[in-house]
Amino acid sequence: MSSVTADSPRLDFSGSPVNKALTAEDKIELFRKMVRIRRFEQEALKFYTAGKMGGFLHLYIGQESVAVGTLSLCGENDHNITAYRCHAHALTVGMNMNELMAELYGKATGCSKGKGGSMHFFAPDKNYWGGHGIVGGQTPLGLGLGYGLKYLGKEGCALCYMGDGAVNQGAFHESLNIAALFEIPVVYIIENNGYSMGTSQKRSSSYRGCLAQRAEGYDMEWDVVDGSDLYEVRAKAHIAMERARKQHKPSILEITTYRYYGHSVADANHKKYRTPEEIENYKANHDPIHLWRRRLIAEGVLTEESAAAIDAEAKKEAAASSKFADESPAPTVESIMDDVYWETDNKTEASKLGRHFFTD
Repeated sequence: MSSVTADSPRLDFSGSPVNKALTAEDKIELFRKMVRIRRFEQEALKFYTAGKMGGFLHLYIGQESVAVGTLSLCGENDHNITAYRCHAHALTVGMNMNELMAELYGKATGCSKGKGGSMHFFAPDKNYWGGHGIVGGQTPLGLGLGYGLKYLGKEGCALCYMGDGAVNQGAFHESLNIAALFEIPVVYIIENNGYSMGTSQKRSSSYRGCLAQRAEGYDMEWDVVDGSDLYEVRAKAHIAMERARKQHKPSILEITTYRYYGHSVADANHKKYRTPEEIENYKANHDPIHLWRRRLIAEGVLTEESAAAIDAEAKKEAAASSKFADESPAPTVESIMDDVYWETDNKTEASKLGRHFFTD
């Protein structure tokens, strides 16, 4: 079992095999992906505030290295699923800004045809099984993805993301029990931004050293990761993912991170339960994009000019996506019953009988 805690000293992980294998182009691409996520969400925040969108908007700003670092390790047989803070994962796996922004606008050109909104981005063709609005609801689904891989004899793993508040849900603990008992290749990733909605971790969760340590109750491996260090995210995630792929052993990774804004944009009190000093300290000293840019410049991989150009490109792409979304058509009334049951959409025998799940 890991002996790492949230207060353990940090090491340099740039020399780990999975990071040494990165080319200069790979490192720049990781930077580009994080910048694109931030610019997309800043654009979304601007137009949500302007009344162009309804429903919820859970921003990932400040946490970009978690999704980018872990998903950069995925191969053909690796799958992932997350909670409602799902924009970053969608962009990282290759979904485009237009289809995502249009979904936020509730338009027919959105990835879920305007019917899902911020919490329900999906791309099964990219092994991305979506965002889920029920707290902890994705954890047994992530278990199922891992079970499917093992059942089909494929060497892969399922990455299942959640916030720190989800660790207290019963479905999560049931999933851990089954994952350990049946040796399912799933890696549970706790994106620990310190607050379960508006309640701090210490006031919402009972633990000794860290949340990931609960894995010991299920005889599972665990580790704590500094989410501001992209090298560390990749190095430690790779170990857990290889354990899943090669040994069919589940793990828990607790990745410490932080969100700049509230639980959602509707969280008007996010500056009251957190001090301004706390927020500014993270921005100044732990921002994953700034730290990665600084690291790449020090390595001679990136220049200030090229970093600025990447940022400008992402900003332009985000602006174009909001224009696309604004000009896209709304879903029609006639389409309201589409995409409810696969059987109905595809006119199968089950749809004719009205029995979608059971037979005689």
